[in-house]
Amino acid sequence: MIAFPRHTARPARPGPRLRHHSATSVTRGSQPARPTSERESLHGVRQIVRFNWPFYLCSVTLIVVTPAVAEWFRAGALTTLIVSTATALTALWTIGSLAASWMVYDRSPLMNVEWVADALGFRPRTWINIHAGFDETTALLQRVFDGTCGRAFDIFDPAEMPEPSIARARRLCEGTTPSEPVDFRHLPVMDTTVDAVMLLLSAHELRTDDARCALLGEIRRALTEGGRVVVAEHLRDVANFAAFGPGFLHFHSHPTWTRGFARAGLAVHREFSITPFVHVFVLEKNA
Repeated sequence: MIAFPRHTARPARPGPRLRHHSATSVTRGSQPARPTSERESLHGVRQIVRFNWPFYLCSVTLIVVTPAVAEWFRAGALTTLIVSTATALTALWTIGSLAASWMVYDRSPLMNVEWVADALGFRPRTWINIHAGFDETTALLQRVFDGTCGRAFDIFDPAEMPEPSIARARRLCEGTTPSEPVDFRHLPVMDTTVDAVMLLLSAHELRTDDARCALLGEIRRALTEGGRVVVAEHLRDVANFAAFGPGFLHFHSHPTWTRGFARAGLAVHREFSITPFVHVFVLEKNA
């Protein structure tokens, strides 16, 4: 087990945004990710389509074929109305999901990750970035927290994360920072040795409350006094339903998250949104 040095996190304080520095690799041989401003046009949207192409293929097929089939069989008025409504909703949610993905991953500050420093309120000396196998943020965090000690943990567990899109993303991802495969139930860090933990669009991949609480409990164990956790997630709410339709059921509701945090002994220090589609919780240990 590799241990972080023991120390106490610096207390939160107001201050200027941490500047962007040249990358200092945590893992040898890593390839720094590009800042958001250098990402190719529609990079995020293309990634979403690549990882979820069966959904988009089915959607386009339904939009094109269903009305033609209804016309061929000369469906009645009621059937035509149902078919037309279903086709319109499918088209709306297909376009809406791409528009929301463009807003979140290509236009918002989310993938820049400099906002993480402001969310924490202090500069951590030790930190962990936890993901489920597709990691575009660790190298950027290395730049933001230049000169600090950081590690990237891959918590992918096929039994707990059955979504085909995750396996597809793991196969297709290239040039990301090498990570340590870990058991989310037993993180390989000593107690009270980590100042900051980042869970950026990854914790929802654990589909059960027990699994998420196991991870959050391990994170609490590892946190220093004054340490914090940054959790960024889509929520199961009106905005994400409008954008993703039934796909919003893949996300968890705000009450589900807050109950899980409390169960793991973590309190919400602050929360805010990045676009209407992504919500951020900043957590610390319960007193």
